[in-house]
Amino acid sequence: MAKREHVKQIKLGVQEWNAWRRNNSSITPDLTRLNLSGEVLGGADLSHTKLTDAVLDGADLEGANLLFAELDNASLIGSDLTRASLTSASLIGTRLTVATLNGAIMTNANLSRANITSARLREADLSGANLLEADLTDADLDRALLTGSHLCRADLLRASLIDTIFRRCNLDEANLTGVTLLETAFTNVDLSKVIGLDACNHMGPSSIDNRTLAISGDLPLNFLRGIGLPDNLIGYLPSLFNRAIQHYSCFISYSTDDQEFSDRMYSDLQNAGVRCWFAPHDMPIGGKILDEIDAAIRLRDKVLLILSNQSIRSDWVGDEVTRAFEEERKRGRTVLFPVRIDDAILNTEEAWAAKLRARHIGDFRDWKNHDAYRRSFDRALRDLVMPPK
Repeated sequence: MAKREHVKQIKLGVQEWNAWRRNNSSITPDLTRLNLSGEVLGGADLSHTKLTDAVLDGADLEGANLLFAELDNASLIGSDLTRASLTSASLIGTRLTVATLNGAIMTNANLSRANITSARLREADLSGANLLEADLTDADLDRALLTGSHLCRADLLRASLIDTIFRRCNLDEANLTGVTLLETAFTNVDLSKVIGLDACNHMGPSSIDNRTLAISGDLPLNFLRGIGLPDNLIGYLPSLFNRAIQHYSCFISYSTDDQEFSDRMYSDLQNAGVRCWFAPHDMPIGGKILDEIDAAIRLRDKVLLILSNQSIRSDWVGDEVTRAFEEERKRGRTVLFPVRIDDAILNTEEAWAAKLRARHIGDFRDWKNHDAYRRSFDRALRDLVMPPK
């Protein structure tokens, strides 16, 4: 329990409290379990003070000195800690829900397992802070500094991380599902064990340095695209860091009349890690179209041919298939992988199309049915990522 003399002093107001602290510097104030809800404590010297299990809901702690304060299991719901100093404070299990901590200095603070849901932590300095298993759901961490912070298993579900700096942090098993990212910086951070990277909300580009990319391994394609890395760079990342390229690049041959299906295949293959060359997305403006197609096929491992009544009648698709056959002869292995969305390939008299009937042709005729599409896609993906024979 709090000591009566200490309770009496804090109730006299901040000015009297601070004077008492200056005159009694050897005393460690004990305000354990004290209810200070709604109290005006802005600028108060609460350094080294025992506030374990204290109730500070709605308290005004703006600019307060909480260095080395013991706030374990304290409740600060709706409190204002703007510009407060919490360096090396202990807040294990503390409830900081909806608290305002904008600009707070919390370097080396121990906030492990603290409930900081919906708290406002804009421009807060959390360098070296221990946020092990802390709940930061819906927290506002815009422009916060997290250098050397420990966020292992922290829950940042839907947190706002605009202009936030993560530098040399431990983010193992931290949950970033639904976080908002914009100009967020990831510097020398291992992201390999982070949860929810593929479900971040990217409001614009962010930055990631070469050390982060080197130590994080294969990161979700959605995340890499979201932070602004172009697909051609993403495709080369494994080779840049001496990692094996697991999936092969693919040229998609199709008719623009089948754009909806082609878009779906392109998107799903990219999300599965297969680098794709897709004419509407990748054709350089003003380039010589046939030369670009020829080069694209030569530089890709495989050609995915989307067969339909429209594509079979397309001169361009016929040219692309001819080039793919030439590549097969040169390489001595299969390059062309056909899939069909109707029965036209079974009836056409086109010479190049007739050659394909001897091959397995992926059946996507029921592609608008989700389950049927997924079964066909999984088979096609398996074929596309198999090592060349």
